[in-house]
Amino acid sequence: MTHLDRPPAVEVHHPHPITTHPTAAPLVPVQPGTAAQVQSVVLPDGRVITGYAIEPVKPEPVTAKPVISPTAVNIALGGIGFAAVCGGLFLLTAFIAALTAFVTQLIILAAVIFGGWIAIQIFSANRSSHGTTVNIRKAVIKRNHFHG
Repeated sequence: MTHLDRPPAVEVHHPHPITTHPTAAPLVPVQPGTAAQVQSVVLPDGRVITGYAIEPVKPEPVTAKPVISPTAVNIALGGIGFAAVCGGLFLLTAFIAALTAFVTQLIILAAVIFGGWIAIQIFSANRSSHGTTVNIRKAVIKRNHFHG
């Protein structure tokens, strides 16, 4: 005989009485509303287990989700699109204003530089002897020609 052929040793468990603290309220037995069913299960080795059946927790019924109206979806998407277009137009307007200011500054800078160059040419022409100087008071005008 092997250890598999022998029936296992039976262990007996005795319940222990519940001891309460002396200042605690006395335990009062409460009867359940309905008596639970006692079930017995026979294991393959011959042991019998007896206990109470536990009912599984029933999930709450699923509530149907409200149907979203296609009109409401279209209105919401239209509002988002309108906000995006307004924002884009605002950015475009700001960009055009900045570009206009930049071009204006470039024109003013070019005018200052060109005007300064012209002023230098005018004031330095009187001082230099490299150019041709025409004295109109001494010139004689005859047939649209200057004679000196």
